[in-house]
Parts: sequence; C-alpha cells; structure tokens
Amino acid sequence: MSGAKSDVTDAHVLADMVRVDAHQLRTVAADSAQAAAVKVMARTHKMLIWERTRHAQRLRHALLDFFPAALEAFEDLTAPEALELLARAPDPGSAARLTSTQITAALKRANRRDVPGRTAAIRAALRSAHHLGQPEPVTAAYAATVRALAGVLVAINSQIGVLQGEVESSFSRHPDAEIYLSQPGLGPILGARVLVEFEDAPARYASAKCQKNYAGTSPITRQSGKKRTVLARHVHNDRLVDALNTQAFAAVKASAGARVYYEQLRLRGAGHNAPLRQVANRLVGIAHGCLKTRTLYDEATAWAHHPVESAA
Repeated sequence: MSGAKSDVTDAHVLADMVRVDAHQLRTVAADSAQAAAVKVMARTHKMLIWERTRHAQRLRHALLDFFPAALEAFEDLTAPEALELLARAPDPGSAARLTSTQITAALKRANRRDVPGRTAAIRAALRSAHHLGQPEPVTAAYAATVRALAGVLVAINSQIGVLQGEVESSFSRHPDAEIYLSQPGLGPILGARVLVEFEDAPARYASAKCQKNYAGTSPITRQSGKKRTVLARHVHNDRLVDALNTQAFAAVKASAGARVYYEQLRLRGAGHNAPLRQVANRLVGIAHGCLKTRTLYDEATAWAHHPVESAA
C-alpha cells in the first residue's frame, strides 16, 4: 500500500503464494516448436504491413507539401504502378512529361483493368496545376524524399509477399490448421495470426470462457454495493484483438449465423463495434469447442443457440 518496492519482498510474496494457493495455480502450458515458428513469421509479416502504412503516410505528407496532384492521380500510394511512376517522376515537372505509353506500361505490369481509362485519368491529374510551386531547391529536396520513400515501399511490398508465402506454407503444416481454416472469416494469413496469438498448448485454456477473457472479447463486470456495470475489456493482446475483429467483420459476410446474430444486436440499438465484438466473442467460443473436440466448423451446430432467421 505504501508503494515501496523490493525484489526480496516480491520473491517472498510469490513463494508464499505458491505455498498457500498452489491449488489455484495452473502449470505453465508449453507450446509446440511449429507454433513458435509460425509466430515469428506471422508477427514479422504483420509488422511489415504496419511499416508499409507508416511509410505510405510519410509519402502522402511529403506529396501534400509540394505535389498534391499526385494524390489525385494515385488513390493507393502502395500500389505497384504508383510507386513505379513516382520513382520515375517524383516532382510536378517530370510527372507532367510522362507519356501515355509509360503510364500504360506501368499499369499493365501491375495487372490493372481498364488500362486506357486509368491512363487518361492519371495523365490528366499529373498535368493539372494542383501543386504548391515550391522553390526549385525545395522541390528537388522533396523529389529526392519521394523517390527514397517509393524505393522503401517497393522493398517492403516485396518482402511482404515473400513472408506471406512462408507464413502460409508453415501454417498449413500445423496440426490445427484445418480446424482454423474451417472457421468463418479465416484464411491462411489471418488463421495463422489467430493461432499464434492464442498459441497451441491443448491445456492452456481451462474453458471457452477463459479463452474469451484472454482474447479480450468478453465483457468485464464491476460491482460494488448496489452499483453494477458491464464494460468492454481494455487490457488485451492488441495483435489478437486486431485479428479477431478482422475475422468477425469477414464472418458477418461469410456466415449466415454470424450475420443474423450481428443484425439482432444492431436492432437492440447497439452501434457497430459492440455487435462486432460480440460476434468475435462467439467465434472464439466456437473455435475453442472445435479444437477441443477436434472437429471442423459446422454452421448449424455453431449457431444452434442463435437460430438463423431473418432479423427483420
């Protein structure tokens, strides 16, 4: 209570806890080497995606400062054709001199559709007067920055693709891969992320409720006297919550049961995030049951307590 800190006292408290409350403590679960390998690659893959977003935002801010017309020409600054053309023509003058042939070639290498229409739109945007007319030395400095950032993004895109293949290959060899891939909203990459954040020790979670609590999808109740409040959990594994929210969003479209459950919660007056979190919570329980019984996902069984009928 005083706020004093002592390693000796901490060690004594921990030892005394084991001596007195050993019956309430559980043995640390050991995960497989295969899961550890997938975790290293899946986390690195996600980290590179975050880094790509950061560098794309830096590129966007640089273009806003001297060449906003480029943002009109390229909606996605991480797209291959955008990076190729920005590396070739990183300033308003050189961009205005790009020919239709050069733009068309970049679009074809990126396998885009409606190449003639896109070519005309990009060329028109790059030749517009939407730039801030910075002094020549400043423009040259910004151009060097754009070229450097475009090069970094090209490299990151390349390594994301390489790691994606490695993650999918390693995940496919895991014994639980088939069960995870049977869940609605999960593909190889997202399934790998969910697997490695939950980890694969069979006895890690005593019940589905324990797994939901760890996931941070289940609500937390605070009660004192006559006051009782139910709130969302704010302490959780951010990587796991990100993966589960993405799964829930996809599952609402892929699973009739998840869609009806989501719509029923919306009809009660809830917004978007709370129902999505509840869908994720339900999906965690379903996955726990499938892993425990070693069975694949079944739509009818999974939503037996939430009949699939029109929410309207």
